[in-house]
Amino acid sequence: SGSSPSSNSNYCNLMMFCQKLTEGKGKPVNTFVHESLADVKAVCSRKKVTCKNGQTNCYQSNSAMRITKCRETGSSKYPNCAYKTTQVEKRIIVACEGK
Repeated sequence: SGSSPSSNSNYCNLMMFCQKLTEGKGKPVNTFVHESLADVKAVCSRKKVTCKNGQTNCYQSNSAMRITKCRETGSSKYPNCAYKTTQVEKRIIVACEGK
């Protein structure tokens, strides 16, 4: 949809820079969730799943959420980090502190 901030192909380049995620050598992958903070926090009371790193404090959302995936392109070179913007709707998995 054209109204979403992530429909712009420069969205990731701008957001990664503004969030200071390009400092140092640049973060290769990041995901932005376009839902309310309350909805994201509520995931911590949903279905428990094992995290990618093997930790046990991850939880999966019950329903799909609007997200933008930012992945560094092959030609990306610090300090001019370049990212590919992909907009999707899917269930998210979050790590919850103190769980």
